[in-house]
Amino acid sequence: MSLRKYLVSRVFLTQVFLALLIIAVLGYLFMHWLTFTTDHGNEISVPNLSKLTEEQVEEKLDALDLSYVLLDSVDYRSDFPQYSVVQQDPLPGAKVKVGRKVYIKINSSGFSSVKVPDLIEKTYREAVPTLRALGLEEGTITYIPNLGKDMVLEMRFKGRNIKPGDKVLKSSKIDLVLGDGKASYEEDIRTDSIASPTEELPNEQ
Repeated sequence: MSLRKYLVSRVFLTQVFLALLIIAVLGYLFMHWLTFTTDHGNEISVPNLSKLTEEQVEEKLDALDLSYVLLDSVDYRSDFPQYSVVQQDPLPGAKVKVGRKVYIKINSSGFSSVKVPDLIEKTYREAVPTLRALGLEEGTITYIPNLGKDMVLEMRFKGRNIKPGDKVLKSSKIDLVLGDGKASYEEDIRTDSIASPTEELPNEQ
């Protein structure tokens, strides 16, 4: 049988059809296996865990076949309950696969204490960033006569004077006493210290 006749014979066409059928079946099975192993189309929307306790987080994520990892606690935030979730990753609404871990950070039990920085003789513009960097806030600003305009002369907390190194809780408000740049001087006039010039007596001849 010539090659031309073989290529158009029923035997050859049957073999080609069977080969294509096998390829199609294998391709279908491969795609089905790939979909199964990657959970394609079976994504879960991450819930909002904000302000939930760790026990509530575990219960909520278990119901969705998700898990969590507690990374750390953050500095106390008064707008969140103690030991509640402050941050989470992935964020609420993100699409994830079954079994995905959600990383959380929880609120601490209360404010930690910090040492009051030395702001004396610093300007107000220097003092405020220093306070905020330590988690403190500027409170009431009071001016008193002093040549140093906007220079910190005293620091007060709840009405009492404090000094550098004293400990207060984070988020405390530190009142600042500043110079107004308008200090007046009292001049001491001592008239008795002004000596009159001594007259030179004429020489006797």
